[in-house]
Amino acid sequence: MVAATAAFVLPTVATAQTSTPDAAAGATAQAAQLHQEVTSGTLLSDHGTKRVCAHCESVVVTEAKGSSKPLSTAAPSGYGPADLASAYKITSASTSTATIAIIDAGVDGNLASDLATYRKTYGLPACTTASGCLKLVNYTGGAQPAPQKSGQGAQAEEEIAVETALDVDMASAACPTCHITEISVPWADGVNDGNTSMNDFSKAVSTAVSGGAKTVSISYGYTATAQSTSGTDLADFNHPGVAIEVSTGDSGFNGGTHTSWPSDLPYAVGVGGTQLTKSGSTWSETAWGVDSGNGAAGSGCETYFKAANGQPAAVTKACNNHLATASVSADASPASPLAIYDTYAPFSHQPPNWTVVGGTSASSPYIAGLFARAGVPSKLLGPNTLYAAAASNFRDITSGNNEVQDQCKNYAGVSASVCNAGKGWDGPTGLGSPQGLGAF
Repeated sequence: MVAATAAFVLPTVATAQTSTPDAAAGATAQAAQLHQEVTSGTLLSDHGTKRVCAHCESVVVTEAKGSSKPLSTAAPSGYGPADLASAYKITSASTSTATIAIIDAGVDGNLASDLATYRKTYGLPACTTASGCLKLVNYTGGAQPAPQKSGQGAQAEEEIAVETALDVDMASAACPTCHITEISVPWADGVNDGNTSMNDFSKAVSTAVSGGAKTVSISYGYTATAQSTSGTDLADFNHPGVAIEVSTGDSGFNGGTHTSWPSDLPYAVGVGGTQLTKSGSTWSETAWGVDSGNGAAGSGCETYFKAANGQPAAVTKACNNHLATASVSADASPASPLAIYDTYAPFSHQPPNWTVVGGTSASSPYIAGLFARAGVPSKLLGPNTLYAAAASNFRDITSGNNEVQDQCKNYAGVSASVCNAGKGWDGPTGLGSPQGLGAF
């Protein structure tokens, strides 16, 4: 992994846009300026955001406020692997070859080549289909279908490719030596809510586990139903010794009755989000909150369940003695976004190339990668091992909130801690963000 430094050092990347010395110098200067805005949390002063797809928990930064065009640069300007390693005190060398499964809607036709560019740029070891490090699988276990060539499907797959790139890039950043299996569900699942979409994701989880994955990351959210929280859809998430991470959402407090599926399942590790900033050599975090005006980390209560597996009574008490999310968190704010590389644009023919993206779709695959890097314990089931870990393994995040107009107060028995970051566990950030690999 690239060594962390106090000053931003632009990774070497060759593109047509940086083919001359003057162009290269301009790209370096632009990236350095944007990176400074990222570390200070001021990027959104001049830029806007847009959601990637209806059920993706990712938010792409746009060229300007009110614009829908992604902020595209010739060189990476968001946080990269070294930044995250420094912030989360990941200091030991990565040696794990465990498989991280990523589940996404649709097919990204450029995923393998784009991942190769990201990893080469940041000095990470290659992970290719030829070597077997990268596998592309359909949710039923066979080969991925061909990408859509036209119409709504092609447009949806292009939009969702930003999500897919974010997922595999963050897993790579967390565990550079791990293997990655990218599993596709139908592209329509990224657009449509309902039991069909949730059933497809449930099947994909079982496909991931049967294929040898030790961690699974899902960066999508749906409306919980009685069917999706019971029977086969629930059983597909029950895999002791496999860490299943799920984004808690990008729309703040989800309510005191039902929260975003599948982060609301007892066998899932609900991953919330923070805003990560740096002053000098010091990193700090707040909950990604509503004051940003560009989404907020999801949290909430799920009355279908008494608790997430291993969740102590002191936490469930905040949700009137029911399951509470999140359990852990990492950087997710679009004001402190991650650098990703994505060139898949069959519909618009305008690839974003290097861009910057936030959302709990960033924090979920990153936490999944840390589980894989550390070695998933056989006793793990849901967040039970996280709640058993010492508090010193987390940065306790004590400021920020994700509610609008004191929403938590509208639900009997729901504590303000479900919406407001504070000492110990809270809804937006869970136990906090990792400080080393001890919690995993």
